[in-house]
Amino acid sequence: MYAGAVWIEGSFIRDVFEGDIPAEAEAGEVIDAKGKYLIPGVIDDQVHFRDPGLTHKGDIETESRAAVAGGVTTFMDMPNTKPQTVTSEALNNKLKRGAEVSAANYSFFFGGTNDNMDEIRKLDKSRVPGLKLFLGSSTGNMLIDRKESLEKIFGEADMLIAVHTEKEDIIQRNIQYYTHLYGEDLDISFHPKIRSEEACYASSAEAVELAVRLNTRLHLLHLSTAREMTLLSASLPLKEKKITGEVCVHHLWFAEEDYARFGNRIKWNPAIKTPNDRTALRNAVNSDKLDIIATDHAPHLPVEKEGSCLKAASGGPLVQHSLVAMLEMVSQGHFTYEKVIDKMAHSPAELFRIDRRGYIRRGYYADLVLIDPQSQWTVDKDNLLYKCGWSPFEGFTFGHKIRKTFVNGQEAYSEDKINPAVRGMEVKYLY
Repeated sequence: MYAGAVWIEGSFIRDVFEGDIPAEAEAGEVIDAKGKYLIPGVIDDQVHFRDPGLTHKGDIETESRAAVAGGVTTFMDMPNTKPQTVTSEALNNKLKRGAEVSAANYSFFFGGTNDNMDEIRKLDKSRVPGLKLFLGSSTGNMLIDRKESLEKIFGEADMLIAVHTEKEDIIQRNIQYYTHLYGEDLDISFHPKIRSEEACYASSAEAVELAVRLNTRLHLLHLSTAREMTLLSASLPLKEKKITGEVCVHHLWFAEEDYARFGNRIKWNPAIKTPNDRTALRNAVNSDKLDIIATDHAPHLPVEKEGSCLKAASGGPLVQHSLVAMLEMVSQGHFTYEKVIDKMAHSPAELFRIDRRGYIRRGYYADLVLIDPQSQWTVDKDNLLYKCGWSPFEGFTFGHKIRKTFVNGQEAYSEDKINPAVRGMEVKYLY
């Protein structure tokens, strides 16, 4: 961290200076950011923007605007939409939609199924971050449950495979056990008991075994338990890792005692678990066992979040508040600024081999976020940009504020206002 200046020219960073801008830098506009922090834009490797087919909850236009308001300049959207992103046609349609309406840089995972290996073989790897597989349980009907299909994808895909790991037979066994004891109307406190540590670890361990045996690049999404940290390594630099891990903001912020206050608003899959699990996840971020911090942004309408823990929808909106929440945890002493920036910008760029993003460097795209570290503001419905209209952070006062967000050198967000003319770019990957 140092006092400096960045020279933006078009979509790119022309130069970076320590100290003041030199006289030879011909700046058409100078932004005085003294007392502020300038960081690279956040790269969120797991969002569900609900487009197409589920756009009553959110869509690429609305959620990408919420993203840039939160300092997220690049997102990778998941394939469990309607239709699912499991064909080249569906992928191309999403890329076209992103070009039309996205305020942030956009990218879309391709979904693996029991029978779409031919479609996977046709993929242009420079246009997708990887394959997304549901290896144990899914609310999106994309469960891969054939061993031969998994073996073929892990062995032949030759690209990063990102996985949702919860073991379905353990979840079903837990549902039967608790409903037998307490009936069908189980409250939210049963969610982490049903989607248990055992269900998460068993599935993650199986995925790791398969990846090691077949020499696959495996990325474990939204890890939620201390036990799963034993599957990851902190001894290797990120570029040498074949097994990597992601943690989400809600698993770092909340713990199971928070269900009493927030109820279904913090119901995600995998479930938020114990304070000991949360501490282990925070420690794994700091030790570099965990490589990426993301959101699993998954909006639902309030009515869809009602009911028992077996009926209420899982997921919630997060992209507008992920960065400020992490910076709040810096203020609380859990992380450093450098660690947050590494896990939300540098490491996603490195892990996914993104072309010229994730750093403030000469020649890189000018994806930048200006943060005021001394500005308190409170989340309320009037300043939410999510289409679903709610947030688990409503009523919370943050101590950092996003002042400006630049996407490819364009001011996409400034002082609580979205620039509706800005469009992000398709993300490219280096293979």
